[in-house]
Amino acid sequence: MSAITLNNITKTYNKGTVLAVDDVSFSVEKGEIFGLIGPDGAGKSTIFRMLTTLLLPDKGSATVGGYDMVKDYKAIRGILGYMPGKFSLYQELTVEENLNFFATVFNTTIEDNYDLIKDIYVQIEPFKDRRAGKLSGGMKQKLALCCALIHKPEVLFLDEPTTGVDVISRREFWEMLKRLKEQGITILVSTSYMDEATLCDRIGLIINGKVLSIASPENTIKAYPDKLYAVKSSGMYKLLNDLRAFDGTINFYTFGEYMHLSIKCEEEEAKKYLREKGHADFEFKEIEPTVEDCFIKLLKEQNERNGNNNK
Repeated sequence: MSAITLNNITKTYNKGTVLAVDDVSFSVEKGEIFGLIGPDGAGKSTIFRMLTTLLLPDKGSATVGGYDMVKDYKAIRGILGYMPGKFSLYQELTVEENLNFFATVFNTTIEDNYDLIKDIYVQIEPFKDRRAGKLSGGMKQKLALCCALIHKPEVLFLDEPTTGVDVISRREFWEMLKRLKEQGITILVSTSYMDEATLCDRIGLIINGKVLSIASPENTIKAYPDKLYAVKSSGMYKLLNDLRAFDGTINFYTFGEYMHLSIKCEEEEAKKYLREKGHADFEFKEIEPTVEDCFIKLLKEQNERNGNNNK
């Protein structure tokens, strides 16, 4: 049995005028780190709020730990840990007081499940008497994770947990998630950071409430159907317009200091075209696609299906 299942879940807001989650189905296996990857407004938080029994779906069904999301909401709340994107602990309470409070809510103590949180707690223990609101972003993140784990949940929901924290704290956080996975905890995490997708066992790419792809990060990248090139010129704005006008262009977009380009012609033909357009000093090299490249391609295909046929 899967730890989490969603079957054709749909959710709308504003009396049905805003479609937040569009007929979503997927499953998360026990002991898996599953990433829901997409930009702000894609529907990730709405899915999390339904699975954690804070919202009811308009259509469809879901289970968490084998319990029905609607009928068995009390049982689900006893087996899950939830860390929302926005820091939501009691800011006037100290680190230790927050932990004790959440342990009491679940009829347990810090000592009962200390082995589960000790790797995280030792990093914030020197600040146990500091009010939560006075902690740094990284320390708030660690405290929130400790509170979500204090009752030893079967399933852990992390809704954009690394938003607003520094790169080092993000790296440390994912190391902690790997150790939690080793203890058998199922983790569903959402993020808008594409680089974090590669740290998951499987990912679901989501946009406009619809899941476009579900696979391991490796298989997501392998499914990219075209050769991909990184192109750079001294005149990047002219390069952009010339690539847009080129008949051989399948897709292109700005990616850091380069343009990422897919073409339906031979590489030499594209290079000849750029030289004819006056790009004497351009750089043109084949590259391996990333998860972000895959996401952009899927988004373009969805836009084309919806009638927007821009390159």
